Order: sequence, then structure tokens, then C-alpha cells
Amino acid sequence: MGEFEEGGFQGGGFGEREKHKATCSECGKECEVPFKPTPGREVFCTDCWRKRKPRRF
Repeated sequence: MGEFEEGGFQGGGFGEREKHKATCSECGKECEVPFKPTPGREVFCTDCWRKRKPRRF
């Protein structure tokens, strides 16, 4: 089975996802994301994503 790493569950037989370098649209910090960023669309680092994401109860 896979391991839990920052940002979510990794593994489970699907292999490692390719990471792409990006700059967070909110704080400007360099980060890596599991998708190829599209010009004109916002990208958020893990910390800013958590702040923006609605809380689940």
C-alpha cells in the first residue's frame, strides 16, 4: 500500500506522478504540483490551497 505524504495519499499501485514547478498565485512561493500548469490559470502551494479550500465537517 502507499504512504501518506504532505498533500495527500501517495502510491497504491498507481506509480509516482510527475511533479511540475510552479509559482503560487497567492503568496508567490515556488512549489511543485502534480499537473502541468496552464498559462492564465491560478496555481496554489499546499499552504494557500488549504486556506482556500472549504472545511469539511
